[in-house]
Amino acid sequence: MELWQLDATEQARLIRTGRASAVEAVKSSLARLHKVNPAINAVVRVLETEALAAAETADAHRARGHALGPLHGVPVTTKINVDQAGQPTDNGIVAYRDNVASEDSPVVANLRRAGAILIGRTNAPAFSMRIFSDNALHGRTLNPRDPSVTPGGSSGGAGASIATGIGAIAHGNDIGGSVRVPAHCCGVVGLRPGFGRIPSISPLAPVGRPLGAQWMAVQGPHTRTVRDARLALEVMSRADRRDWRSLDVPVEGPPPARPIRVALVPDLPGGPTHPAQSAAVRQAGKHLQAAGYAVEEMLPPDIERGIEIWHEINVTDMRHGLWPLMQQVGDPDGQASMGAWMDMFKPLDVAGYVKAIVERDTLMLRWSQFLLQWPLVVMPVLAGLPPRQVADLDKAGQTEVLQGLRPSLLAPLLGLPGLAVPVGSHGKLRTGVQIMANRWREDMALDAGEVIEAAEGAVTPIDPVAV
Repeated sequence: MELWQLDATEQARLIRTGRASAVEAVKSSLARLHKVNPAINAVVRVLETEALAAAETADAHRARGHALGPLHGVPVTTKINVDQAGQPTDNGIVAYRDNVASEDSPVVANLRRAGAILIGRTNAPAFSMRIFSDNALHGRTLNPRDPSVTPGGSSGGAGASIATGIGAIAHGNDIGGSVRVPAHCCGVVGLRPGFGRIPSISPLAPVGRPLGAQWMAVQGPHTRTVRDARLALEVMSRADRRDWRSLDVPVEGPPPARPIRVALVPDLPGGPTHPAQSAAVRQAGKHLQAAGYAVEEMLPPDIERGIEIWHEINVTDMRHGLWPLMQQVGDPDGQASMGAWMDMFKPLDVAGYVKAIVERDTLMLRWSQFLLQWPLVVMPVLAGLPPRQVADLDKAGQTEVLQGLRPSLLAPLLGLPGLAVPVGSHGKLRTGVQIMANRWREDMALDAGEVIEAAEGAVTPIDPVAV
C-alpha cells in the first residue's frame, strides 16, 4: 500500500518510527495530487516546493532527535479562505488574488506546530457562500463520485481532496454546513467542532465579523477515518489568545452515564426528507443500538423555528455586510445565488433582529436541557440528495437547495458540534448522518462515529469518476 492511501494516524506512526520519511509521504501525496486533481480541481494552489523543503526539515529534525508533533511529516491541505503566511487569502475572488497573508491564522499555526506539511490550498465558492465550490478565480470543483452534482460547499475542495487521497487531513470551516456537507457529498468524515473549541480569526481581515459569523463560524477537519478526525481536533484546538472565543477545554470529557441515549431524527420537520437519508439515520441507529446505546426516534425542540432563526440572523448580517461586497467584487454566480437567498428571507429591522437573538438564546437553553436527557442526536446532513451543479442561481433552485440544507443549520445556530459520517449509499453517492452532541462533547460524537465506522467500514480513497 502506498503512503497516500494511509490515514494521518498511520502515516504519522510510520514517520515517527522511521519506517517512512516525511519526504516520502509528501512525494507520495503530491504524486497522487498530480494524478487525480486535474479531473476534479480540488486543490487550486499546489505548494510543492515549500512542502518538499518542509519535509526535508522535518526529516532532519527527526534524525537529530528533536521532539516530534503528532502530525510530524503528514501532508495536509488548507482552504483558500484561511490565512496562511506567504499565500493569498483570495476567497475565490479575482480582486483578492494577490491578498497575501503575512502570518498564519491560529488553525494553520496549530497544524504547523503539530508537524503537518502543508501541500496545497483547496477550492471554495466566492466568499465561501454557496453549497457549490465554484468561483471565477479558480473554476469549479467536481465531485469525484458524480461530477454532475456538487462536491458540497463551501469546503468542497477539501471534501473532494480527501475522498481521492490528496493529503490525509483537509482543513475546512463551517457556518451552515460547510464542513459536514462536503464530507457528506464526497463520502468522507467531517467534523464541525462546537463554539470556541478551535481558535478562528483572520489576521489579514481589516474588520471584525457580524454576530452570526462570530457565533456560528468554526474551523474543522475532513478526514477518511474517525480516528483522524479526533487527532485533527486535538491538534487544531490549541487555544489562541488572539481569539476571545478560544477556550482551553480538554478534548476528552468525563465518562457519560450509560447506556448513552440517542435521539434519532430520520425525518426532519418542515419539509420532505429523502428516503435514502432517512434510511441512513435508522441504519446508524441500529449500529449504535447493537453497541449498547439506547436509541429512540425523538424530536429535539423547535427544529423548524431554529432553521428560520439561522436564516433571519445571517440574511440580516449579509444584507448590511457581505452583500454589498459580493455585488462589487463577487462573480456572477455568487451574486445570483446570494441574491436568490435574500429574496427568500428578508432582512429584519432592529426590533426583529433583537427578537431573533433572544429566541436563539431561548432555543439554546431548551436544547441544553434536551441534551442532558439525550446526549446524542443523529439526523441527516442533507434532507435531500446532493443538488446538481449550479442549481442555486434562481429562486426556485435556491429554494430546493436550502430545503435540503435544513438539517445542517441547527448545529451552527446552537454552537454545537456535529460529526458527518458515511452510512449506506444511493446510486454513485454515499448517504450519511451527522451526530450532534452538547458543547465540549465532540468526544462523544467521535465515539459514536467510530461505532458506525466499524460497522460500515472505514473510507478508502477513490479515483474520480470520468466526466
